[in-house]
Amino acid sequence: MKHVNIQQVRNTQQLDDAYFVRKTVFVNEQQVPEELEIDEFDETSLHFTGYDNDEPVAAARLRFVQGYGKLERICVLKEKRGYSYGRQMIEKLEEAVRDHGYDKAKLNAQTQAEAFYEALGYVTISDKFMDAGIPHVTMVKELNH
Repeated sequence: MKHVNIQQVRNTQQLDDAYFVRKTVFVNEQQVPEELEIDEFDETSLHFTGYDNDEPVAAARLRFVQGYGKLERICVLKEKRGYSYGRQMIEKLEEAVRDHGYDKAKLNAQTQAEAFYEALGYVTISDKFMDAGIPHVTMVKELNH
């Protein structure tokens, strides 16, 4: 396992780095329209950027909705997948959820990533639905303090 340096975004450069990773993965690779990828929730979300030797390679955002920490926009650059950066990002997000006093996490997973989240303890609670033309399911996890 390679370690990724995950930072909660505290400045414009870190936010730009997060958007770079998100646009590379979602807009360029998965063909999500940019106006759907960057939305009104970005201004009020907590953002996280993962760095490999100061190079941005992973990103995610976190919101608090209806008693859940909602993990969103989780992504790793294609050439950096397979190093457990995604798992490390999820662990960092779960830690932030607990730090904010919540004990449940929720996410909308692309169905192709459902097994990844199941391996991290998430349980599917919805039927498949389409988001930005990509099939998703809602998943939840009880977090232990």
